[in-house]
Amino acid sequence: MSLYWRIFLLNAAVLVTAVLLLLGPVTVSTPVLFGEAVVLLAGLAAMLIANAVLLRVGLAPLGRLTRAMSAVDLLRPGSRAEVEGPGEVAELTTSFNAMLGRLEAERAGSTAHALCAQEAERRRIAQELHDEVGQTLTAVLLQLKHVADRAPGPLREELHQVQETTRTSLDEIRRIARRLRPGILEELGLHSALRALTAEFTSGSLTVRHVIGPGVPRLDEAAELVVYRVAQEALTNAARHAGASAVEVHLSGRPGGAVRLLVRDDGRGIGRTGEGAGIQGMRERALLIGADLAVGDGPTGGTEVRLDVPAVATAAAADTTAADTTTATDPGPGEGNR
Repeated sequence: MSLYWRIFLLNAAVLVTAVLLLLGPVTVSTPVLFGEAVVLLAGLAAMLIANAVLLRVGLAPLGRLTRAMSAVDLLRPGSRAEVEGPGEVAELTTSFNAMLGRLEAERAGSTAHALCAQEAERRRIAQELHDEVGQTLTAVLLQLKHVADRAPGPLREELHQVQETTRTSLDEIRRIARRLRPGILEELGLHSALRALTAEFTSGSLTVRHVIGPGVPRLDEAAELVVYRVAQEALTNAARHAGASAVEVHLSGRPGGAVRLLVRDDGRGIGRTGEGAGIQGMRERALLIGADLAVGDGPTGGTEVRLDVPAVATAAAADTTAADTTTATDPGPGEGNR
């Protein structure tokens, strides 16, 4: 029975009961006697209570669906409303779950396009910093050295200071370019890139230690970039916002061929602070490869960022490696006699 007919028949039953009471042997005097008033009020209260209870039971699935809608977060996919209630409510819940699935798929697709465009823009900016600004500063350094060698003593000292400032700026530009485009990730792989990343963040006030477990499966290119960016963002948050003095970066294999990245610091922790753009960016990147990201307080304080990469990313990397090996070693049709 549809929700419309359930509510209609419920209200009809209440009205029919009221009419039957009026047509029955019960009479009302003028003025109304105390006993008659008690009977009328008791009958009215009973009908109102019955109406309220039946409406509450009939509309309860809609209330649960409303709470499920308000709790949906597209950055945490997979949650669905439980299909229950009468036919129309069940159809509404099923339609909502289907719509949620489409929204998650569209969000993942648009996020993938946006992040790909972002990575391409980062690559372009890093290339320009390296090729144009870096070469210009290098030329300035050479000219300063040439001028300093011919300058008198007092001026030579000032020129040396300008040289050091320019050299520091050049190193900073190169560091920014490396963060924008992790060339070491493309050339030497994820393990070397994580080692270089931890060394880059290590300073006098922050100690970063990396632990790479044995037998970590190889990831595909997209998964490696996601792991690297999540580690980079977690280290940036620890260095800038957490007030941490020590950070540990763990990369280990998990049962079934999965890979886990764990970044743990001894800073202030998240507490009740809402998630900012950095953490939301990590969640969006994790969605691209179907990884599970958890950000919260560590077991002994501080902040813990955990990224679990599914085995499908490692399987894709293995298939790519096997295909590359086959292409490089096996002769194609007509090539065996060359």
